[in-house]
Amino acid sequence: MTQVWLLVSASALTFLIIGAAAVLFGMMRRERELAARIQLSRGVVIAPDPTGQEVAHRLWMRLIARLGRLILRTGLLPARTLAELEQTLNSAGLPGRNGLALFLGGKFCLLVAFPILSLLLLRGVSLPPALSIIIPPAAAIIGMLLPDMIVRFRRKRYVRGVEQGLPDALDLLVICAQAGLGLSAAIARVAEELQYGHHNIGQEMAITANEMQMMADSRSALLNLGSRTGVEGLARLGTTLVQSLQYGTPLSEAMRVLSAEMRQETLNRFEAKAARLGVLLTVPMIVFILPCVFLVVGGPAAVQVLHLTR
Repeated sequence: MTQVWLLVSASALTFLIIGAAAVLFGMMRRERELAARIQLSRGVVIAPDPTGQEVAHRLWMRLIARLGRLILRTGLLPARTLAELEQTLNSAGLPGRNGLALFLGGKFCLLVAFPILSLLLLRGVSLPPALSIIIPPAAAIIGMLLPDMIVRFRRKRYVRGVEQGLPDALDLLVICAQAGLGLSAAIARVAEELQYGHHNIGQEMAITANEMQMMADSRSALLNLGSRTGVEGLARLGTTLVQSLQYGTPLSEAMRVLSAEMRQETLNRFEAKAARLGVLLTVPMIVFILPCVFLVVGGPAAVQVLHLTR
């Protein structure tokens, strides 16, 4: 029984260390993004030299992507499943076949590595036979489902970044249109300006600009702007740009109206969240505050009653 508790404690400590490392890396990434924004505001953009950790990370990513490409070449997955996976990964900021290869390679690596790691951790630990049989398959299932959870988390964060940067992108499109730039040049300029301030929306704009240069029909590239990520705001932006091209309406006026609508919708969402705070605080107040109030108010009376009954 003591060994089981030691195993549980070691697992909890491992997850705690992983969580602390994730928070630390997130803070470091945030600091790098702020430094890049400061350099951009000063007009100086210097590409930092890759560190040893970044080089090792890129090497691992290449190996995992190569393994994923081997899995793709086997033809084990049907084309429809691959198309759905690719669409999901596009909406999570992992576009193209490279993102699909990374996803499949990572899933296979975790599927193999987690059972081996569980067997290594359980070596020398006396567990019930049923538990020893169940843990490796459970670890394999966790390893197979973990990439899906990571993709869902990345998609939520990516979509949130796109929605936050979309009003600024619309304002920049209005400025570029008023400056006399064409639609393709305006989108490319917006993508360049937002690359450091709002990387997610800048990446989507860059992909759209490249598609408009390569495709004969620019309307398909504009419609792909919304269908690629599934964000409603980008879909409305693509539809508005297509209508401007088709009917010749002024681009700056359409972008200005769309930007005002999206900012108002963002404000409405903030107001709805603020209105829910009163309801959400009711349960914590009942559970944590009211018992303390009852203890302060009724505590002295209860003590006097106890003294009288003795």
